[in-house]
Amino acid sequence: MIWFAGDPHGKFEHIIRLVKEQHPAAVIFLGDLECRLPLDEILASIIDLTEIWFIPGNHDVDSQAHWDNLVKSGLAHRNLHGRVAQIDGLRVAGLGGVFDQPIWRPDLHMEGFQNRKEYQVFLQAQKLNPEVFNAKHLRYQTSIYPDEYFQLATQTADVLVTHEAPHFHPYGFVAISELAQFLEVKYAFHGHHHQHLHYPMALKAQGHEAYGVGLRCITNLNGETVFQYQKQCA
Repeated sequence: MIWFAGDPHGKFEHIIRLVKEQHPAAVIFLGDLECRLPLDEILASIIDLTEIWFIPGNHDVDSQAHWDNLVKSGLAHRNLHGRVAQIDGLRVAGLGGVFDQPIWRPDLHMEGFQNRKEYQVFLQAQKLNPEVFNAKHLRYQTSIYPDEYFQLATQTADVLVTHEAPHFHPYGFVAISELAQFLEVKYAFHGHHHQHLHYPMALKAQGHEAYGVGLRCITNLNGETVFQYQKQCA
């Protein structure tokens, strides 16, 4: 069984303990890990017990260390952003990060940069000092770029994991709901909003089950709560 882990924000003790107790086939982090050490070091005691996968969240660029500890760790190859991977017999698609101005806001019909290279060329043309350049470059590493979204949308999957929420959430996006339809998924899970949610309207309107996973909570493929963090998961 796959577990979907809501935003850890630097806390992994509950994941480690429960994996040792229950041995899930895989754990997929839904962003905002905020790793103080390389992710493979943090989870060293369970790497041989389960598959670890992740997508980045907006807070994973709060510092260069957080970003490097995630995407340059020994688990960098388990970054699901922008691709489909086979996990426990299912095709799982991942879209990390957030819709961000000035990069792309599909809800506002605003498209500033098509891809990461285009944004980097724009930054280089500004002839910024290295400190400002690095800060601006880091800031939009977890933005969703149109080319990544549409490339992913050409594929098929059983499960979609995102940081952003679908439009069924008050702060969600139609583009996330549409991506689930393009991929023809059966299940969709998101983090970001620290709420444990079930969207029955997604099944009725689009033919798939959709869930939000709360702060530091864990949900399984059936939408059942494996771990509840205080009242955030209620």
